[in-house]
Amino acid sequence: MTRPNDEVAALFQEYADLISITGGEAYRVRTYEKAARSIGGYHADVSKLDGKGLQQIPNVGRSIAEKVAEYLRSGHVSAVEELRARIPAGVRRLTAVPMLGPKKALVLYEELGISSIDELTDAIHGERLRDLKGFGPKTEENILHGIALLRAAGERVQLDVALDLAEDIVSELSRVTGCRRCAYAGSLRRLRETVGDIDVLATAEKPGPLMRAFTELPYVSEVIVRGEKKTSVRTTKGLAVDLRVVPPDSWGAALQYFTGSKAHNIRTRELAVRQGLKLSEYGLFDTESGEKIVSETEEEVYERLGLPWIPPPLREDRGEIEAGRAEELPALVAEGDIRGDLHTHTDLTDGLAPLEEMIAAAAERGYAYYAITDHGPNLYMQRMTDERILAQRERVRGLDRAGREHRGRRAVRLLHGAELNIDPDGDVDWPEEFLAGFDLCVASVHSHFHQAREAQTRRLVRACENPYVNIIGHPTTRIIGRRPGIDADLDEVFAACARTGTALEINAHPDRLDLPDEHILSAKRHGVRFAIDSDAHSVVHLTHMRYGVGTAQRGWLTKDDVINTWPEGRLRRFLRKGRPPRHAAA
Repeated sequence: MTRPNDEVAALFQEYADLISITGGEAYRVRTYEKAARSIGGYHADVSKLDGKGLQQIPNVGRSIAEKVAEYLRSGHVSAVEELRARIPAGVRRLTAVPMLGPKKALVLYEELGISSIDELTDAIHGERLRDLKGFGPKTEENILHGIALLRAAGERVQLDVALDLAEDIVSELSRVTGCRRCAYAGSLRRLRETVGDIDVLATAEKPGPLMRAFTELPYVSEVIVRGEKKTSVRTTKGLAVDLRVVPPDSWGAALQYFTGSKAHNIRTRELAVRQGLKLSEYGLFDTESGEKIVSETEEEVYERLGLPWIPPPLREDRGEIEAGRAEELPALVAEGDIRGDLHTHTDLTDGLAPLEEMIAAAAERGYAYYAITDHGPNLYMQRMTDERILAQRERVRGLDRAGREHRGRRAVRLLHGAELNIDPDGDVDWPEEFLAGFDLCVASVHSHFHQAREAQTRRLVRACENPYVNIIGHPTTRIIGRRPGIDADLDEVFAACARTGTALEINAHPDRLDLPDEHILSAKRHGVRFAIDSDAHSVVHLTHMRYGVGTAQRGWLTKDDVINTWPEGRLRRFLRKGRPPRHAAA
C-alpha cells in the first residue's frame, strides 16, 4: 500500500504549489518542494519517527517536522487547509494540466474566468489567451499537449501504485481459508506502464469467504458489485478492483483469458476455432461434443493450441503468436539477471543519501558493480564543480580499494561516472580530456524540450558521437501523464546508437519508464544495446529496477541485449567505446 512518506510528500508538493499560486516567497516554494522530495525518498517510514527522527530527514526542520506530525495525527495540516480555502477550486483543477503551472492557472482564472479544462480548451481554440501577457501560440500548443496527456491518463495510475496495491490484496486473500490460488491479471500482469483497474483472480470451492474478506479490506471505500463469482470495489485511492473466483480446474484458462490483452486473446481464439475448439475463461472445449479438453494451467492451454507458454508482457499481438509457432520467443531478461546499476545519484547533487549509504544499499542487493553518476555542472542548480567531482572520484576509488581488500572478489566494484547534460547543440558538460577520467558517462536532455525536430535529432546524434558518452539517459525525456516526449527522429537516433556503440537507457523510475516499450522494439531492430537503470536519488529508489525490467520485457529484450547483465569485464570493454588507445584502461 501507499507509504505514509508518499502521502506526506504529495501534500507538501501541493503546499508548494499553493504558496506559488498565492504569490508566496520563492524560497518557501523551494523549501517545501525539497522537503517533499526528501520525505518521499527517505528510507524509513515517517509514521514511525518522532520529532527528532523526522528532523534527521534532509531538508526537514522543526516547522516541517511539526506539519508531518500534524498530518499523521489528524489526517490534515491546518496551514495547507488555509491556503486551499483561499484558492478557487477551478484554479486547483487547472493546475492538474501538465505544463500549465500554478501562476498561469491563476492568471487564466482572474483574467478570463476559466475554471475548468473544457473552458480552457474552448478559450485556446477561440484564441482568447493570446492577449494575455506570457501567453502565445506556442504556449497554447503546449497547454493543449498537457490537456491531451491529462485526458489520456484519465483515472489510470502508474505501474508502481497498482502493483503495490495488487500485491497486498493477493497476499491478504491468499491467507483466507479455502483459497487455493490467487494472482493479479489484466494489464498489470502484462506490466503496462499505467493501469486503469486491477483484476484479481482466485480459486476456491466456496467463494463466499474470499468475497467477504475482499470487501472487508481496510482500504476498500465502496462495494460496487457483490456476487458469488465476481465482486467489484473501489479503494480509498479511487482505484477499482475486481475479484473473480473460479473453480480450481478452470484456473489456467481463466488466468489466460483475464490477463489479455484483447488483441492477443482474439488471436488465441482464432487458433482454437481452426482446430475445431472453443476457448473461453472456463477452458478449452471441443466444439462438437462440448467436452472440456484442458483448463487447469496456462501451459496446458497454450500447448493444446500449438504454442509454448507466452510470457504475459509479450501478450499484445505484436508478433508473439508467430514467434511462438516458429519456436522463436525470446528468453526475456529477468530482474535476477541484473548485475549492477549504472545511473544513480548521491547528496553531492540532487540525491538524498550520502555516497556510502547508496553503496551499502547496492551491496545489499547483491550487485557485482555499481556506478555513481551525479549531475554535471551545466545543470546549474546542482552546483557541481571540477573540484567537487574530482574529490568524489577519489572517495569512490578509495572505497573501491577498501572493499576489495576487505571482501576480495565478492565486493561490489565501484564505477565513477557522471550524468552529463546534452546542450541544445549536442555538447556536454566537460571537454574530452576531463571526460576521459570517468569510468562511464550517461548523457541526458534536461532542457530545451521544444526544439524543432531536426535540431532535436541532431542534438541526440551528436551526443552519441561523443566517444565518452556511453548511455543516453531517459531518451525521450517524457514524464508519464505530465510531459510528452521530445520530437525527434528516433530511428535516426537509434541508428546512431548502434553505429557508435552507445547504449540507450531504460529508466526504471515509474514516472518515466523511458524508453517506452514500443521504442525499445524499434531500437532493438537497429541492433542497439540497452542499460536498465534506476536513476535512484535515494536508497528506496534502487528497488525501482523491477519496473525497468518489466518495460524491457515488454520490449522483447533478452539478457544479452542489456549491458548491466554482463560480467564486469565485458561491460568495461563496452564502456571503452571508440576512445583513443591511451584511454583504453578503465
